[in-house]
Amino acid sequence: MNRKKVVLGMSGGVDSSTSVYLLQEQGYEVIGVTLNHKKEESLKAEIEAAQRVAKFFEIKHIVIDIEDIFQKQVVDNFLEGYSSGITPSPCVICDERVKMKILFDIADKEGAYYVATGHYCSTEYSEEFNKTLLKKAEDSKKDQSYMLYRLDGDKIPRLLFPLFKYTKVEIREIGKSIGLEVHDKKDSQGICFAKKGYIDFLKANLGEKIKKGNFVDKAGKVMGEHEGYQLYTIGQRRGLNLKLPRAYFIVAINPEKNEIVLGEYNELARKRVELGEFKTPLNIEEIIGKEVIGRPRFSSFGAKGKILQESGKIYFEYEEESVQNAPGQHLVIYYEDFVLGGGMIKY
Repeated sequence: MNRKKVVLGMSGGVDSSTSVYLLQEQGYEVIGVTLNHKKEESLKAEIEAAQRVAKFFEIKHIVIDIEDIFQKQVVDNFLEGYSSGITPSPCVICDERVKMKILFDIADKEGAYYVATGHYCSTEYSEEFNKTLLKKAEDSKKDQSYMLYRLDGDKIPRLLFPLFKYTKVEIREIGKSIGLEVHDKKDSQGICFAKKGYIDFLKANLGEKIKKGNFVDKAGKVMGEHEGYQLYTIGQRRGLNLKLPRAYFIVAINPEKNEIVLGEYNELARKRVELGEFKTPLNIEEIIGKEVIGRPRFSSFGAKGKILQESGKIYFEYEEESVQNAPGQHLVIYYEDFVLGGGMIKY
């Protein structure tokens, strides 16, 4: 494979577009790849923007239609998650099963050793673990290493992240200085396939499966009516539309009974959570019992704890109880800014 050739995921935004320039400055031959996950006007505009950027830099550009695999691996998974009462993480699943998988497949076909993206994170060789691992970006506010934690260990040395040492402001300034038309393009917000918000998306796709039901307390006493359990998440306090004397939190969701259990804030606290579908680029024995940081959601700064293994199951045990544990979300493990793996929260 050619170590001076790189396949770059291009969305038509400022991050991936500026990445072309930064990679070319480092002497790489760049092949741009844009993934089309749905046939709609907004995506057509993004694809055309990516095509113009590719032309601007005079690089080869490939557009891949991924609508079928995206529907099966990401959208269906998302709908099934909410239907079973959990809170799925579609972007994590997409990066693992769709986006990065396809980019590596194309790299192999094109004879390119490297795959690059506009994610704000990095890779670095760890002396302690004798392995190249994912690592946080230098700008912690934009760090996206959490999203990529499920990548196979043998793929990590082949990753390039041109933006790892920059802030978003700096990237926009670079884009402007080289004449990129997308230098001031707004960042994409929310879930890419649910532009109007996940509630509207669930209503449109689950339809009559969403039925009103009861909010209850732990004893089963009815406390009000909900709009359909699929539209709520554990830990939620706002948007319940209940006239109660004080605030309550969703502490459990029961799809079989179409009931949502309300309780006190402290009932959300967990000392230990099981991690399903656990994945690590290391041998599990290397991280068992090690003091690490666990991030139970993308927006979390994380909390101290350790990984345990009991009866074939993997757990994260917090040093102090945490309330940030929505089933279906992913808890990602960090050690000195290195990503050691993680799994999906279960309890």
